[in-house]
Amino acid sequence: MRKLIVMLAAVAGLAGCTNAERGAVIGGAGGAALGTLAGGNDVRNAIVGGAVGAVAGTLIGNSMDKQGYCRYRDQYGRIYEARCS
Repeated sequence: MRKLIVMLAAVAGLAGCTNAERGAVIGGAGGAALGTLAGGNDVRNAIVGGAVGAVAGTLIGNSMDKQGYCRYRDQYGRIYEARCS
């Protein structure tokens, strides 16, 4: 029962986050777990795996936040983002 309460508290803490923030947390935790499994029970492997997972999760989450937006170039060559038409 205690594990369930801890898990619900962790999920509730992510409820107000953007996709990029949520992806960073999930990617970091997953990367740390995979780094430990792949390289043995060593702190360095968990740190590297967590860092790589957090960066990848942030990039994937950021791309999910930008769905429906396209990049356009105005008459002066400046690039801007707006809803796709």
